[in-house]
Amino acid sequence: MRITTPALIPALEVPQRRIGQDPLVTVPTSRAERRQQRRPRAEELLGSDAEAALDILELTEFAWHDCYGEVTPPEAVVNDIYVCSQGRLADLARAARLAVQDYRDLRVQADHLRA
Repeated sequence: MRITTPALIPALEVPQRRIGQDPLVTVPTSRAERRQQRRPRAEELLGSDAEAALDILELTEFAWHDCYGEVTPPEAVVNDIYVCSQGRLADLARAARLAVQDYRDLRVQADHLRA
């Protein structure tokens, strides 16, 4: 058996990444920016309840972070929440809860509604 010492293992060349110069490095958006990006769809689907819907999505981000360690759910999950809401605030709240509890179940429900 041959033992390789660390000095004999070639170093990996890792390219230096810089924000704004590398398409793989992105600056995370703030919660306020994500809220603004989601506002048009919330207004379209929920009308006068849009602000409350955005509040629910913000609470969903906090819960998502606590459960999954990610800042926000993926956009596909947010889209599934909107689909499952069917334009009703109470259903948006239920879908948001389901997203955090088990986003795969949310996907099944959203796919059923899309069919």
